Amino acid sequence: MQIRRDYSQPFFSDRRRRRGRTSWLFVVLYLALIAGFLFFVDANFHHLQIMALNMVGYGPEPTPFPSTLAEQGYAAFLDGDVETAAELFGQAVSQQPNNVDYLYEYGRMLIENGRYAEAIEIGDRAIQASPRDPRGYAIKARALDLDGQSESAIPVGQQGLQVNPNFAPLHAALAGAYRNIDRYDVALEYGERAVELDPLDATARRTYALALIWVGRREEAIEQLNEAIAINPKLTAPYFELALQYRGANDFEMVVATYEAILAIDPDDPKAHLRLCQVYIQVGQDNRAQGYCEDALALDPDYAEAQATLGWVRYRRRNYEGAIEMFRQCESNLIANGEPINEDTIRCYYMRGLAHYYLGQCDDAWNLLQQSLPLLSNLPQYAADTIGGQIRDGLSGVTANCTAYLGRPLPTPIPPTAIPPTPIGG
Repeated sequence: MQIRRDYSQPFFSDRRRRRGRTSWLFVVLYLALIAGFLFFVDANFHHLQIMALNMVGYGPEPTPFPSTLAEQGYAAFLDGDVETAAELFGQAVSQQPNNVDYLYEYGRMLIENGRYAEAIEIGDRAIQASPRDPRGYAIKARALDLDGQSESAIPVGQQGLQVNPNFAPLHAALAGAYRNIDRYDVALEYGERAVELDPLDATARRTYALALIWVGRREEAIEQLNEAIAINPKLTAPYFELALQYRGANDFEMVVATYEAILAIDPDDPKAHLRLCQVYIQVGQDNRAQGYCEDALALDPDYAEAQATLGWVRYRRRNYEGAIEMFRQCESNLIANGEPINEDTIRCYYMRGLAHYYLGQCDDAWNLLQQSLPLLSNLPQYAADTIGGQIRDGLSGVTANCTAYLGRPLPTPIPPTAIPPTPIGG
């Protein structure tokens, strides 16, 4: 068979050239597609990574809505966890900074946590966000009062009453403020009115109870505090206030039961352990007291008041070396934390001096007892008189029994700063 070829056509025909150009075009498009895909992955890597993790169940939790955070915060509050509640309401406020509902609840939680300066700021923000809403005034007034600015709290509370005269938290805030400026009759009126307006407001019952205490109506105060506990059984603050009233009435069985109830709610509350330590000292059971003080320090190693109390227990048990060690730690923490001196922590100075005296260490005893005298100005009159007498007895002992100090004149006591009187209810 003969094959006929057309030699008039070029060897590299146009068709082959066209097919070659098409192939190169596909290659270019393919490479461009890959480059685009890689660019997309690089630009959206974080989102794609989250999608992939979600597909296998390891993705991060989505950011909750503010309403969800608020619901969780309120649930934590009812469960007695005021720190978590404050954190959750704070997150809700960060998402909606001008929402007065969230600002108000956040302010309440800050107050429960003792963060009064922050609560004052939140009160201001709530007032600015809605001047016709009484809640901002209530938060600011109560926070100012608890921050030691009771006189400034009163006009804020009164301004809030101009907005809404029937808002119970405003009456409760004013009850506390008037009590702290010794206007007990006015405090009683506002406290009673707060409870009338909202019988289910635990804070109203607590502030009314404090007003009752200051006029000697202890039994009624105990009743109000029990009502506050019934409203929110897992909030520990009213238990501490109630235990203090039982202690003032010398009902030590109820004191211990109340502090044990706190530990049933929160076994790791160092303050409850410390208070039990102090109660057992008061009834002369130093062995049990020491155990509770040691528990308090195991939970909070820098707790100066617990160190002062444990030092006192050791001193009572004539373990003077151990007492001195604990009092030194107490003094270091007081200085480091800038804590004020009170009736408990002043032991870290004068009782340490007495411990040195009983060990025959006269120089340390004299210097510490001398150093303690100016600290009496931080105490109420009754405490300054009692502790001042012990300090002067110690100094007299040094001048009578230490050769280097024989006949040395005793220092003149510094009169304490005037402090409001102790309430009739104790």
